[in-house]
Amino acid sequence: MTTANVEYTDTFGGDANYSWVVRDCFECDGMSDLAVMRRAKHLVGLSGVRGQKQDYGNLIEFRPVHSCTIMFITFTL
Repeated sequence: MTTANVEYTDTFGGDANYSWVVRDCFECDGMSDLAVMRRAKHLVGLSGVRGQKQDYGNLIEFRPVHSCTIMFITFTL
């Protein structure tokens, strides 16, 4: 059972600041990368928001455009 942990927070100087944070998680067995991104964005209120995605294997970083925020998705077994 693979779990995706989602953290959405503000940035300061381009780095995660954590002055506020929204956390959530969901089970993602058998989900495509696109489905995982859509679900994570939906959970933190970013549905339909464009941005830049960096995939580091067990961590996905998403930076919405024109926003000083960042979303992290980490995967655990």
